[in-house]
Amino acid sequence: MQINRQGIIVWFQHRKNIRHIRRYGHLIYVSKRMRYAVLYVDQVELEGIIEDISSLPFVSKVDISYKPYVKTNYENAIPDEAKIYDYKMGL
Repeated sequence: MQINRQGIIVWFQHRKNIRHIRRYGHLIYVSKRMRYAVLYVDQVELEGIIEDISSLPFVSKVDISYKPYVKTNYENAIPDEAKIYDYKMGL
């Protein structure tokens, strides 16, 4: 059984608070200069975790990733044959 996961971007004020953020999900990336962390959580628990994280005093903003909602099936994935021929010619 595969669990649907979703990313959360947490903007914080100090890097020393990263270990508190780590408790809420799977920590993927932390930017030292821009002070944000990317965290993956289950979609079932998403709303509760966002409320908990945003109530922390050192968190300035919480954003969610829209990657699960982006359509990845493209209608015209095959390029035109004329364009392929132009690429082979070096034009």
